[in-house]
Amino acid sequence: MLYRESGQYKTSYIADQAIFPIREDRIGMAIIGLVALAIPFFASDFFLNAIMTPFLILSLAAIGLNILTGYAGQLSLGTGAFMGVGAYSCYKLTSIFPDVNIIILVMISGLFSAGIGVMFGLPSLRIKGLYLAVTTLAAQFFLEWCFIRIPWLYNYNASGAIEVPERRGFGDIILTGPSASAMTQYFVVLAIVVVVTLAVKNIVRGRIGRQWMMIRDMDIAAELMGVRPLTAKLSTFAVSSYLSGVAGAMFIFFYLGAAEPSAFSITLSFQILFMVILGGLGSLVGSFFGAAFIWGLPIVLRAGFPALGLNVGAEVIFHIAQMVVGALIIFFLITEPHGLARLWQIGKEKLRVWPFPYA
Repeated sequence: MLYRESGQYKTSYIADQAIFPIREDRIGMAIIGLVALAIPFFASDFFLNAIMTPFLILSLAAIGLNILTGYAGQLSLGTGAFMGVGAYSCYKLTSIFPDVNIIILVMISGLFSAGIGVMFGLPSLRIKGLYLAVTTLAAQFFLEWCFIRIPWLYNYNASGAIEVPERRGFGDIILTGPSASAMTQYFVVLAIVVVVTLAVKNIVRGRIGRQWMMIRDMDIAAELMGVRPLTAKLSTFAVSSYLSGVAGAMFIFFYLGAAEPSAFSITLSFQILFMVILGGLGSLVGSFFGAAFIWGLPIVLRAGFPALGLNVGAEVIFHIAQMVVGALIIFFLITEPHGLARLWQIGKEKLRVWPFPYA
């Protein structure tokens, strides 16, 4: 009996409303935390730079989209563009305030993305469904055009790209730039993702989160019960865009190091949408599952085919990964709309009664 809730009594409201009320969940999260802290001491720089850091960043972006689509039921195809707003905002902030800690600038850059998200979220007060998706798609193309056609955003760089400068923090530790170590950047990204995810978890469990879910399930009934659609929908776009903006800033400053506007194209928006669908709508842990699966699948295929003695080109592996993801999206939408998070939940429910399935 590895996972039993029986016998774990709550003696206070605080204990009953804890994020992890079951002892085994707390132990599991502690083990995951220790593993996350220990990975940099055993893994190579390539593993940290190419796998773990982008996985954490894309997980945060998927959480942002999941807040909007999974919890509030508002479709969006502009996540990549909102990430770009955060990245370009952080780049301009580093130029204007070179002495401010880069972590503070990353967190502030999300506010600019939140403002843009609220502006493009105004149509959600009158339209929804496919029409709202088209509106966010228009935001994607418009913001991409701004990234290309407004030289002030990239400091009039002749190449049209933004290049991350070297910034130090916490004394004399190099946080960004070519000289920054993979371990340092990983720990910074890990800390930001953990803190923001816990904050979002508490928001979702509170009054604001319940308003979002009421709007998702039946907006007219929610309005009749006292929920203001204006506040609920726009706050959803604000929080979602803020998370996307922070993820976009980290995507450039702690992963790519330099990027052109094409880094925030519609392809990135669809990739994050697929992470949310596969991971599970309305689930924070599902965002991590979806990001891990989609980001890790090409890497697994690239290592698996040579192990089987098959010489497959990189472009073939890319197309195979796309076909697998497409097939799984169709499969999950038909058989399990709540994605990998639901399979994880079913597994935990089975463990609660194992090895006595009829208890």
